[in-house]
Amino acid sequence: MTAPDTPSVGNGSSTGNGSGGPIRIDGPWTHRDVAANGARFHIAELGDGPLVLLLHGFPQFWWTWRHQLPALADAGFRAVAMDLRGVGGSDRTPRGYDPANLALDITGVVRSLGEPDAALVGHDLGGYLAWTAAVMRPKLVRRLAVSSMPHPRRWRSAMLGDFAQSRAGSYVWGFQRPWLPERQLVADDAALVRRLIREWSGPCPPEEEALDVYRRAMSIPSTAHCSIEPYRWMVRSMARPDGIQFNRRMKRPVRVPTLHLHGSLDTAMRTRSAAGSGQYVEAPYRWRLFDGLGHFPHEEDPVAFSSELINWLKDPEPDR
Repeated sequence: MTAPDTPSVGNGSSTGNGSGGPIRIDGPWTHRDVAANGARFHIAELGDGPLVLLLHGFPQFWWTWRHQLPALADAGFRAVAMDLRGVGGSDRTPRGYDPANLALDITGVVRSLGEPDAALVGHDLGGYLAWTAAVMRPKLVRRLAVSSMPHPRRWRSAMLGDFAQSRAGSYVWGFQRPWLPERQLVADDAALVRRLIREWSGPCPPEEEALDVYRRAMSIPSTAHCSIEPYRWMVRSMARPDGIQFNRRMKRPVRVPTLHLHGSLDTAMRTRSAAGSGQYVEAPYRWRLFDGLGHFPHEEDPVAFSSELINWLKDPEPDR
């Protein structure tokens, strides 16, 4: 079973060209909304078995997992890709974009799906939140897989203490300006989204059709603002009591088996920034570096990524 090569927008939803509707793209999956943590979240799901919850990063939405959804379902898992708060088909609330609350969104969706726990798979910002959820609600996280994102404490130290990473993450510093970043993201039909994804990718970036879908998704009203708000909190809270408390809270070790995936050509999150996150894991930890891939390994080489993920999820001894 494979994902459709050319996206089509179905289920009566808008294409995200300004009318405000969510993008619900046709495929073997089904779409629905679930309530969690005081908001409504759009999910795409496929398959039966142990729950694997897929968490997208910036500047994307659930569709970034279009290759992994059928691969996981074929492997015997219940694969669910959710839109984070403020993105895609999920609610755009005025507040609630700090990582602690966003992590509660994720664990709330696990409960709303009627599951006792889930394997969390997070990319980029979704990875940051997956790390956070594994610390905050460990009983709801069965396993943890993170791609293209270090542990939150490692991210903080790299952004503050490593000039090369601070320069690579200059977009995060640029997000701290009021209003202008939102306008830049949606200008010229969100052309910046296409440029960022191509710049952060290796030699095989996502196909042009996918880039067009991401541009349309970012053009839905309020999406750009909601997409930026988590990064504003991550920087502006560094010297505030809430940020200091969060950083201290993340000292608690992750106690579930963890798979850490990274592309060797990632220009947004350098390899040496991500490496070393295992110091925060008191459980089997596996590091996998994909040679020749960039920031989006699950899209740049979906077969290799899915195989690595599925083999690890099925491995009864993940510490080998």
